[in-house]
Amino acid sequence: MKNIDTAFRYARGFSIVVVLGCIFISCYAIYKSFATVSGMQDKVYVLANGKALEAFASDRKDNIPVEAKDHVKTFHQHFFSLDPDDKVIKEHVTKALYLADESAKRVYDNLKENGYYAGIISGNISQEIAIDSISINLDSYPYVFVCYAKQQIVRTTSVVHRSLITKGNLRNVSRSDNNSHGFLIEKWETLENKDLYVDKRK
Repeated sequence: MKNIDTAFRYARGFSIVVVLGCIFISCYAIYKSFATVSGMQDKVYVLANGKALEAFASDRKDNIPVEAKDHVKTFHQHFFSLDPDDKVIKEHVTKALYLADESAKRVYDNLKENGYYAGIISGNISQEIAIDSISINLDSYPYVFVCYAKQQIVRTTSVVHRSLITKGNLRNVSRSDNNSHGFLIEKWETLENKDLYVDKRK
């Protein structure tokens, strides 16, 4: 009877160990499965030029500095890159106005009323912009930015180089086809826009 009782206790202890081991292995397998699925959901494969490229998803907060700077850069390039073609001007300005509030629309209306765009068309003038740097204060919301850029205005007889400094705020909005970064420029104003030098064209 003593041997039977001892054997029963050993069998019971072994069974408990086996059951606990199975539970542990099952929980670990479930955890690893969820972790693997979650990791796979953060990966996107993009087909470009016949090649599958792996991309990783990340939280918006990780990309705010990059996306905010690109939003400001895109707005300025659309607003200030102009050619002597009414259709091109409207297309560029329309894209820019999707990225900003009425402060940019007000600047556009003033320029249009003063004949700025008509002068570009009649004078066969091309205008380009190159962004030097963009500083953004992410410590407070809405985010304040200052954009430093150079303008190049190509006329028939000369090329005018100008410095451009603008300032504004950025607030979060919903992403859309017209606003892929999900920001809106507010209280946009020009701090400086002056001639640096003029090159004569031959």
